Amino acid sequence: DIDHFVPLKEAWDSGAWRWDSAARELFANDLGYAPALIAVSASSNRSKSDQDPADWMPLKSQCSYAKNWVGVKFRWRLSVDSTEKKVLTRMLTNCKGSMKLPPRA
Repeated sequence: DIDHFVPLKEAWDSGAWRWDSAARELFANDLGYAPALIAVSASSNRSKSDQDPADWMPLKSQCSYAKNWVGVKFRWRLSVDSTEKKVLTRMLTNCKGSMKLPPRA
């Protein structure tokens, strides 16, 4: 499956509801930032569904996951709720290396 790293519903709840249809289409098909769309197993895609990091994290590569989540949210100027922020902050505090922010969409 091709998975939206930040699920469409999560994007909607985080500010995409303000976008026009052209912007929503650009987000849904973002090929300008590699982590935006990822190939995953069908079971992984269904397991994650439309959850944010406060509700779902992969078993492995959690630092990369958190950095990519922040990257997509930053790129598209999407908000982060307080619970999501708390989990991401905790995750990133334990990660090695710095994070390079992507260009804005």
